[in-house]
Amino acid sequence: MLISLILVSVTLAAVAQLTLKSGMNRVAGRVGELRLDAAGLRAVASTPLVWLGLALFGLSAVVWLAVLSRTSLSFAYPFAALTYVLIVLFDLVVLHERIPALRWGGVAFIVLGIVLVSRTSHG
Repeated sequence: MLISLILVSVTLAAVAQLTLKSGMNRVAGRVGELRLDAAGLRAVASTPLVWLGLALFGLSAVVWLAVLSRTSLSFAYPFAALTYVLIVLFDLVVLHERIPALRWGGVAFIVLGIVLVSRTSHG
């Protein structure tokens, strides 16, 4: 159950990032590179995908709170790195971006680290 909650939180966070990226691509299509002035902030605030991404982050945080109530932070937190792994996969599959071999090597190290952490006690 604990690992399932962690995976739900991590997946929601990764989907939130993908949604925010899509939303900001739309903002950039309207205003170019985002400036932190009133016009730029209005453009962001009027983009539904940005709001959806923020809501998904909020939901991820709620699930993460459930995780933190069940285990130690030193056990749970390394799993947050799975967000990076999912983002790389989403970049490849959804955004059709090229992923360099060195980045794949980094992903392999992240996965190895998470496997090692998962083999320890949860307390």
